[in-house]
Amino acid sequence: MFEKVLVANRGEIAVRIIRACKELNIRTVAVYSEADVNSMHVQIADEAICIGKAAASDSYLKIDRIISAAEIADVDAIHPGYGFLSENAHFADVCESCNIKFIGPNSRAMNALEDKALSRNLARKAGVPTPPGSDGVVENEQQALAVSKRIGYPVMIKAVAGGGGRGMRVAHNDVSLVKGYHTARTEADKAFGNSGVYIEKFIENPHHIEFQILGDHKGRIIHLGERDCSIQRRHQKVVEETPSPLIEHKFKKLREKMGKAAIKIAETAHYTNAGTVEFIVDNSGNFFFLEVNKRIQVEHPITEEVTGIDLVREQILIAMGQPLSISQSDVEFRGHAIECRINAEDPFDDFRPSPGRIEMYYQPGGRGVRVDTHAYAGYTIPSNYDSMIGKLITYGKDRREAMDKMSRALSEYMITGIKTTISFQQAILQDPNFRRGVYSTTFVEQLLSGARREFGAS
Repeated sequence: MFEKVLVANRGEIAVRIIRACKELNIRTVAVYSEADVNSMHVQIADEAICIGKAAASDSYLKIDRIISAAEIADVDAIHPGYGFLSENAHFADVCESCNIKFIGPNSRAMNALEDKALSRNLARKAGVPTPPGSDGVVENEQQALAVSKRIGYPVMIKAVAGGGGRGMRVAHNDVSLVKGYHTARTEADKAFGNSGVYIEKFIENPHHIEFQILGDHKGRIIHLGERDCSIQRRHQKVVEETPSPLIEHKFKKLREKMGKAAIKIAETAHYTNAGTVEFIVDNSGNFFFLEVNKRIQVEHPITEEVTGIDLVREQILIAMGQPLSISQSDVEFRGHAIECRINAEDPFDDFRPSPGRIEMYYQPGGRGVRVDTHAYAGYTIPSNYDSMIGKLITYGKDRREAMDKMSRALSEYMITGIKTTISFQQAILQDPNFRRGVYSTTFVEQLLSGARREFGAS
């Protein structure tokens, strides 16, 4: 058993990891930037060490400072959370070289899935379908044009590194391709320090469905079902749910087929610990591999709710060398769960970030309602990081009950002093198409277009 774990992250995920450690009687060490001195994770950890200035590049992304903090605190392991250094193979190697366990996949698996272009090649080796596209990184606009003409427009230009919708552009002709190619490269370089992009066929009105996987050091890998992440804004997830309405009501046989494909990819990469295999599904039930997220996901709580499996706890136990305590046949899916991401943004001003001091904070509760957050009354949200301040999760015996609980919980959620996306989430929950489970990745765009037309008409 680990005696002490350092959490190399901030915000709600740092709080989530610290809670899991406490339940395992493991002491915790928080690291924080100068901007996060009053953050919740700093207050609830057993120890806290400042590692730099507000900018992530001067703190949470500084490997040497995190390792120094770990050595000073004499920890057994480091949990990277999501984002920041969570998918950095070099960081995982540094941890191991310092005799500190990295709570995540090993560097070999990370390198095999290093970027999205390499992941596509690995998926092909595993016999999993991928969208038509380039064989790897597209080096120049002439090559980009050639690939696009070969597979046909529309195409998607995608950064090989990172995520969150950055470094992604859709092109419908040669002009928009050239412009999008250079814009995506510039954006990717600024966001991830890697300007590499690849091109694949753009599937119109797709469904974004991902499978949670767990793998131990004995080579055993299982999946914990799917999450539907199609409700997105600018390629960033807004609402997630499990099971997927599309699979549950239209393509039920896909669950087993896609689950096996996710496991096959993980086995090919010799994957360990928690991860997510992402796919897109078209309206005919064809699915294509997208990428592997080599970390715990923001939306992991909904999988926990329907399976009863604590994913962060499992991550820690796997890192300690323990085998999976459950087999695929032991996994049971019960009920339905939905997650809404609560961001400090103004939905009426193009979702402009709204940092600042929270004056009043009241979060909903009741049976089947869970809130993962680091926010509290009097807390000042820094402008230096992602604008997500919490996740609201509801669970019900079926989808209707989960939706009704979510709508009720959103109506109770009160935050003043800053702008939030709570009203936007409520609009999604009340939309007839969402209620019927009829949506794709274009849902939010269509919802916003309708709202603009209605506002203009009024």
